[in-house]
Amino acid sequence: MTAYTLYSGSSGNCIYVKTADAEILFDAGVSARAVEKGLNAIGSSLSRIHAIFVTHEHSDHIKGLEVISKKYHIPTHMVGASARACIRTPNASLLNDLYLHPTVFSIKIGKTTIKSFPTPHDSAASVGYTVEYEQDGKVQKLGLATDIGHITEEITQALIDADSVIIEANHDVNMLLSGPYPYHLKLRILSDCGHLSNETCAEFSKFLATHGTKNFILAHLSKENNFAPIAETTVRNALSDFENINLAVALPDTPVLVGCNQTSEMHYVTDQYTLCRKYQG
Repeated sequence: MTAYTLYSGSSGNCIYVKTADAEILFDAGVSARAVEKGLNAIGSSLSRIHAIFVTHEHSDHIKGLEVISKKYHIPTHMVGASARACIRTPNASLLNDLYLHPTVFSIKIGKTTIKSFPTPHDSAASVGYTVEYEQDGKVQKLGLATDIGHITEEITQALIDADSVIIEANHDVNMLLSGPYPYHLKLRILSDCGHLSNETCAEFSKFLATHGTKNFILAHLSKENNFAPIAETTVRNALSDFENINLAVALPDTPVLVGCNQTSEMHYVTDQYTLCRKYQG
């Protein structure tokens, strides 16, 4: 299994996962052209995507879906409540390729299994996903959980045995409280249906590491209320007692590979070449 965060943050989110059976996207919160550009950078294309799975209906997760569906007709899986909230006209192109599901559902493509689990966020519905790929009796498992106001039992049970996780580290609490956002928005972000802080992400990452998770990507960082080195340092300190941990921070508009380690170098992809550069903290 190979996975990249293609885009991450309030400007748009899109995650790519590839197994021997399928190439899959989770969310398409940027334009169709941007999604294609991100996929081209890692040697893929929208024409090769087997399915798209949507976490929830906020624009930074669905912006490109309509155009992608109109041009590529990729099967798109979404919780019913989210679909009803984002499709406002009966002639929407997305309707032709949309598969509606309850909050908890499972889809199998060959030996690749995608499962949803509920997440607490202020949307009509919100889910995270796990991807499991079985080969030679061994199962690789990736978990994706962003836009989560707090850690629930459902999230814990879904991710507890994942080899790799893409997990939200949205804000530094002090930066948020002293930042420019209006008070009501600060309360929304800090609420149980808002976004996960660096500190809570660090605590949960430590818990996951005690149960075998080795690869972490911190995602959905706030441009105004976080700073990548702060998020990385906060989580890395919590994981300092564990060996062979890979930790990276998802970039807003550059692919980041799940399994890279950002301590001494940041891996990213551009112009179809994999590059590494010293991390400037």
